[in-house]
Amino acid sequence: MKLESVFQYLNGYLSVEGYPDYPHALNGLQVEGPEEIAHVAVAVDSSECTIAEAVERGADLLIVHHGLFWRGLEPVTGRHFRKIQKLIEGKIGLYSCHLPLDSHPEVGNSILLARALRLEIGGQFGGYENVDVGWWGTKADGMTSGSLSAELGRILEGAVHVIEGGPEMIEKIGVVTGSGSSFIEESVALGLDALITGEGSHHAYFEAMELGITVFFGGHYATETFGVKALGAHLEERFGLSWEFLEQPTGL
Repeated sequence: MKLESVFQYLNGYLSVEGYPDYPHALNGLQVEGPEEIAHVAVAVDSSECTIAEAVERGADLLIVHHGLFWRGLEPVTGRHFRKIQKLIEGKIGLYSCHLPLDSHPEVGNSILLARALRLEIGGQFGGYENVDVGWWGTKADGMTSGSLSAELGRILEGAVHVIEGGPEMIEKIGVVTGSGSSFIEESVALGLDALITGEGSHHAYFEAMELGITVFFGGHYATETFGVKALGAHLEERFGLSWEFLEQPTGL
């Protein structure tokens, strides 16, 4: 399969052109790879360890949620150089997709976590510039925060931290994967009983308690494994490309 064809397809499918994102996220193809690709590796982060594993496993293309260039323009030295060197010498292309992959209606992190929780999807929220990055839905019979925390922990296979600011029974739930505590106020305005995200800042505790919403933190990494896996499966189904997920949990 031609790398250029996959690259162009992903740009259209994920709507990355002109999609608002953090200043240096740089969605799309970040490092060019071989003209023909057959095997794809997917991962949350473009860490040095992940890139080395992709080389070892014979991947032609590495698709990540968090790309290389978060700091903007910087010297290609040290670990930054080593990452790019491994990609070039290993003949692996690197494709990154950040907010478009969080919010996508089919392979997005937020919608897939919401569906894993068996929410009845209501719509999108979590406004960043002119797009929404999260999804909300309902649990028809409601759940206690303890029950929801246990279910979330089972899905994410890890510990969940809970700020108990909301009602005893939780029905209307928002999901913004990654770092989504900045959407607490919007969640309250939407009438949500709870917000599920990955991580948050210190002051999120007081916002949740004072505004009356329960917030669940399941880990930045753990909440963002869904999208890249779904994207790998999608490429296999559409183009017949083999793929595998490279796991590198951070515990954060």
